[in-house]
Amino acid sequence: MKNIEILPKDDGFQDCGLICAANEARFTSANYSEPLTAFTVGWKDSEKVEELLNFVAPAVPVARRFEFKVADSTEPFLSETDDIRSIGSAFKRVEFTGTSVTSKTYNKGLTIRVDHDDVAGDDWRERYVQLLLQRLYRNELRRAVSALSGNAISQVSTYVWSTASGTPNPDADVRAELEAASNLTGVRPNRIILGEGAWDIRSDAYDCQNNAGANRAAGLSLGELARKLFVDEVRIMGARYQDVSSKTAILGNEIYAFFTKNEIMKDEPANIKRFVTPVDGGSTFRVYVDERSKFSDITVEHYSNIVITSATGIRKLAVSSTDPQS
Repeated sequence: MKNIEILPKDDGFQDCGLICAANEARFTSANYSEPLTAFTVGWKDSEKVEELLNFVAPAVPVARRFEFKVADSTEPFLSETDDIRSIGSAFKRVEFTGTSVTSKTYNKGLTIRVDHDDVAGDDWRERYVQLLLQRLYRNELRRAVSALSGNAISQVSTYVWSTASGTPNPDADVRAELEAASNLTGVRPNRIILGEGAWDIRSDAYDCQNNAGANRAAGLSLGELARKLFVDEVRIMGARYQDVSSKTAILGNEIYAFFTKNEIMKDEPANIKRFVTPVDGGSTFRVYVDERSKFSDITVEHYSNIVITSATGIRKLAVSSTDPQS
């Protein structure tokens, strides 16, 4: 993953307002906050980073240590003619036969120190919990995109969508990558996510052409584009994170096509999954508050592991409006 921010460790002496990597040794039952943990369950992310994360890597509940099957591209196409049960006998048993892999979820978390002189209102703890939640979800989204990027393939190194290089047809290029994935796995990718930069380049490529087909393509909604490409859904990702000196798009001039779905089981075929270990009350997160006389340390933790359960079929389109050879 590029431009990873190295957070200072939570040693108990950090400055107020500084977010640190949580130190598990400082979590005690006395500091556990049940009300704030319950707050994380009903909290809605206004920036919709959580929604994007679940689109790219849906959550799959598991124990801390778990075993899953690496997806087998032949599994979804198996068919039986002997599924009729005889009197007194059981139905034929269906089993996932992919390679078993043992893994675990990792403890992740952040801590922030809040000086009591800087707080206002009765909901200041909730507001800082919300700040940490958004940051943790953004970290996970970056991990998910990095996982897709590291395992995706493409027929072309860079797609040039510009009238200067001819008459581009971006949607035809995407369809070609979807077809290539289908030929490899037998399953057409069902989700496509575009960076804002890629969406803008696609729009410009069609806007610059003076013909009815291009005008219609330029005006398609995301739902209409999904139907045209024969996928379940198309999303645009505009989420950003703070780099060393500037805001950086998590997904820039790139498009990813992959297969996964919501409410998926740990052994169901999919390209990517986010294994999570639920904690008390079904929450994904725990919140700890270490109250001192002049400040409070608020920690939010969770357990997760983003896994590419099948790399075959993940497609990537790096797009540009300029020929890289020019």
